[in-house]
Amino acid sequence: MAVLNERTVLNERTVLSVRILAAAGKRPEGSLLAAKQFLTLGNRAAVDQALRRLALRGKLVKIARGRYALTISSRFGTRPPAPEVVIAQLNREGAQQLVSSGAAAANALGLTTQMPVQQTYLSRSRSQKRYVFGKQQVTIRPAAAWNFLLPDRPAGQAIRALTWLGPDQASAALPELRRALPPVEWDALLSVRAELPLWLAELLSEQPLEPQKARG
Repeated sequence: MAVLNERTVLNERTVLSVRILAAAGKRPEGSLLAAKQFLTLGNRAAVDQALRRLALRGKLVKIARGRYALTISSRFGTRPPAPEVVIAQLNREGAQQLVSSGAAAANALGLTTQMPVQQTYLSRSRSQKRYVFGKQQVTIRPAAAWNFLLPDRPAGQAIRALTWLGPDQASAALPELRRALPPVEWDALLSVRAELPLWLAELLSEQPLEPQKARG
């Protein structure tokens, strides 16, 4: 009877793991998985244990405390999903709004050749988080509200880049930034001056108008 009960428990665990994997596989790549998403399949303790077992077996990868993701399989083996894919999925789900750091934004706009040693994203959350993707770590840190102005536009990148550079370097970088931004993005940047730090709002206000606008 003891052997039969043990087999029954093992079979139930296997079935739960299979069902969790099947449900996880229906979600978009990069989705973060948590026990609460699978409570229709089993009780909390059983689901927690199943997630840990799946991670030990390499079917899932632990990204943060209580958060997992499906591994990506290729002919080279398995790997965690790319951090950029996870961040993009979190934004699509609306779980939290995340934007690239000022250092990354400055690099993307060609205002610096400095590459951030560690990927950092900015969040409206109150606490800092750290996600682990194999050997790569990604930090999610709280940031001021103006970092999220025009979040998906080059003008928003410019805001984060300029504030990261600081007053002196930002002043020197503005001519290059203005050449890099399409006119519509430069206008968008100017349109939110009232919501920016005072030093940056004043710096932008001091910029001369384009010749065609000055004549108009």
